[in-house]
Amino acid sequence: MYICICNAIRETEFRTAALGAGCDAAGVYERLGKRPQCGQCLDDAEDLLGDYRSACMSRKIAA
Repeated sequence: MYICICNAIRETEFRTAALGAGCDAAGVYERLGKRPQCGQCLDDAEDLLGDYRSACMSRKIAA
């Protein structure tokens, strides 16, 4: 499934990039070398990042 049609970013690519991107959509797009264009994907992108945010918070607390 595509998460971003404008940039042809698939969900799997987005999830992989999210692992090291600072846990926000802007960081994921930057890591992929892309920028949101129409913005319709941002809500879905933020939903996908929900799981990663809790993992990020756990890492920050542990550090």
